[in-house]
Amino acid sequence: MDLASVNEELAEIDGQIADIFRALQNGFQKLDKIKDANRRSRQLEELTDKMRDCKRLIKDFERVVKDEAGSVDPNTAKFLNERKQSLIKELNSYVALKKQHASENKRVDLFDAPSGEDAFGEENVLLASNMSNQQLMQHGDNLMDETDQALARSKQ
Repeated sequence: MDLASVNEELAEIDGQIADIFRALQNGFQKLDKIKDANRRSRQLEELTDKMRDCKRLIKDFERVVKDEAGSVDPNTAKFLNERKQSLIKELNSYVALKKQHASENKRVDLFDAPSGEDAFGEENVLLASNMSNQQLMQHGDNLMDETDQALARSKQ
């Protein structure tokens, strides 16, 4: 079924949403290639803004569907609701992808060597990705204890 035959505004909104989904797909592909944590964070922020725009457009889509509810037959109404659900589902998949990348960025930030040595930073990220949250907490506590002991020794 063609959305333009139901309502021009719906077709326009659907086209804008499709454009944003394409931009999100391309953005996440670029994100996979970016090594620098700061650039990754900026790219994630841009993608988050696109997702906000998409959510706003989906709400507009839903509003127009509700406005049209009385003037369309049941099959068309069902089609429009299914289309809305598929848009929401696709947006949610990008939100999950964003959360995954954001957590990877946080782990990179936590385990990146202060001296900026990439080999150790990447090794630490691999180590962190294989650890549970409890193990990460214990590892962090151990590092703090070691730092406290080193400070105490330096004062003596």
